[in-house]
Amino acid sequence: MHLISLSPMLASGALQFAFEKATPEGKTTIGALAVVSLFSWTVIISKSRQLFLARRAAKKFFAAYRAARDPLEIFRSKQEFAGAPVNEVYYVGAEELDYHLKNSAVQIKGKAKITHASFESVRVGLERAVGAEALALEKGMIVLSTAVAGGPFIGLLGTVWGVMETFSGIAREHTASLTAMAPGVAGALIATVVGLLVAIPAMFAYNFMVTTIRAITQELDNFTTEYATQIEHGYVDNRSLADEITDALVRNRSLGATKEEGLESVLS
Repeated sequence: MHLISLSPMLASGALQFAFEKATPEGKTTIGALAVVSLFSWTVIISKSRQLFLARRAAKKFFAAYRAARDPLEIFRSKQEFAGAPVNEVYYVGAEELDYHLKNSAVQIKGKAKITHASFESVRVGLERAVGAEALALEKGMIVLSTAVAGGPFIGLLGTVWGVMETFSGIAREHTASLTAMAPGVAGALIATVVGLLVAIPAMFAYNFMVTTIRAITQELDNFTTEYATQIEHGYVDNRSLADEITDALVRNRSLGATKEEGLESVLS
């Protein structure tokens, strides 16, 4: 009997009672908050899955990249790590480097290398890819920030409006009893409760995801620096000007000697 008397005090009973007593304006506000909550939870679920897969795939990528001796080994073996932003950055740099190696490479001791101008193109491509991946990671976060900032205010609007309607009705009826006021006030307060229920999960999810995205973005920046350094050491023509002139003279002499031998063979 004691438990039965406490049942109206339970949250479910209170919310149901308050919703039934809410004004049409309050119910409209609650409906708007429900839409905001739907978008918010859609972003929370999809973004959580995206970040989880990104971190898991990134671990596999870095394990493979650290095990490789050549910065193009993963590209040449066509390994893919779907879902990892670092994989996309890597392939942008590898494809740009491969293009320059095939079209504008210089041969140094039998090995193809690229010029500093070509290397700058690779660096620009890497920076562009990092920016694109950062934007992709942040996509949809505006919905969570809007839910965090706007949910309580939308709920407060519904509450103030409902209280205003309640007091207006009391004034028209010339009745100021608690019995007349309580249902209207309860119906008004539910809008604030719903607003907080929308904002609180969005706030925790937003803080967690922003921290995770910031960590992934920093990881991308660090990888870009490391990757560019390895490319520079392995595939960029870092000869001094004197060495370049010497190599050019040697090539010209070899070419001249070859032409003379060919001419002599024709004359003979």
